Amino acid sequence: MTEAPVFASRLRGRPLLDSEDMSIGRVRDVVILPAAGGDPPWVVGLVVAVQRHEIFVNLGRVAEISIDGVHLRGGTVDLRRFSRRAGEILASDLHGKRVETGTVLDVGIVPSERRRAAWEVSVLAIGPSRSLTFGLGLRHSHLTIVPWDKHPELFKVGALAEQLVQLREMNPTDIANAVEALPDARRQELAAMLHDEQLADVLEELPEQDQVRLLASLSVERGADVVEEMQPDDAADLLGEMAPEQRERLLAAMENVQAADLRRLLRYDATTAGGLMTSQPLIVPPDTPVAEVLAQIRDPRMPTTSAAQVYVCEPPTETPTGRYLGNIGFQALLRQPPAAMVGEVIDDSGFVRPDLSEKEVARRMAAYNLIGVAVCDEHGRLLGAITVDDVLDRILPAGWRKGETHEDAAAVNSPG
Repeated sequence: MTEAPVFASRLRGRPLLDSEDMSIGRVRDVVILPAAGGDPPWVVGLVVAVQRHEIFVNLGRVAEISIDGVHLRGGTVDLRRFSRRAGEILASDLHGKRVETGTVLDVGIVPSERRRAAWEVSVLAIGPSRSLTFGLGLRHSHLTIVPWDKHPELFKVGALAEQLVQLREMNPTDIANAVEALPDARRQELAAMLHDEQLADVLEELPEQDQVRLLASLSVERGADVVEEMQPDDAADLLGEMAPEQRERLLAAMENVQAADLRRLLRYDATTAGGLMTSQPLIVPPDTPVAEVLAQIRDPRMPTTSAAQVYVCEPPTETPTGRYLGNIGFQALLRQPPAAMVGEVIDDSGFVRPDLSEKEVARRMAAYNLIGVAVCDEHGRLLGAITVDDVLDRILPAGWRKGETHEDAAAVNSPG
């Protein structure tokens, strides 16, 4: 059964609540992006007023929208000011728009059946032309609710923005392939359109020389924000390819914790286990219930490769951790009682030292059919973990991405 829509006007003013139900700010607007191929426009996030300025909250961070407010899944909130990207539409932009049957009074959104943990535009509230009160507080018999595609013209954007919208909807790997074929000016337009976490996903899939060039086209502040959104191992690889002065400018502009983490990774030779590892695998203490670990794995923001393996350590659980105890794959977790403590069901698949060569790491993972391997120091503390995709990126020949087609890039790059 289709869910009842949530109207933008009824979100306005509701509190944004963290995972402990503490108010962070209040919702001001809904950010909408037109979709390609006649699909419903999708909701990319919310504009939230926090301490007298507006920030953007990705809707993927939202666990629930209820009568008492908008509930986040947890974690920190990016307090940088909201900046609208090319092609984006605010729900309030549509208020007062004239259509054939009257005036748009409101926009209704529902959870998407096409995208996981996403929302999309479902309906429009249309009223008489004289009714310009935003929202459904106005009670009159002439108010009608119509499907969004009754008035698709409301979601039309310019030709360039539409091409970029189509590109933005692609998988990050496909976007990266397309970006390689774009001229520098179009690359910069795409970078300006993408939010930081989306641009970070694209950068992770590009060859390193293209990463450096694209990052150099951004301001130092935005470049630092994007690098902070990347996986630590990918970010360290990128920083390692930069000129020292450019690298230092970015690190100086980053948050202290993230900068310190990346400086630690940069100390390792790129061809060793330390150079391959990410410093932020999924780490839990041994007294964590299996059900709680599975809930973390289900978080749509969790990268697939990180969710495949859980590393169990004594506190602290930030790298370098307390004593490393072992790991367990998500399939094995599914076979355990939900109330069991994860420390009781871990495997002992060993670990490697950070100075082990990448070739030896690949041999070990192949020999033991490992999808991930822990990297520990001489005191048995977890420094990070290496996933099978990290190894594949290193052992595949240089330029392997060039073998993929660029038909999507050609379409985006075509005139008009």
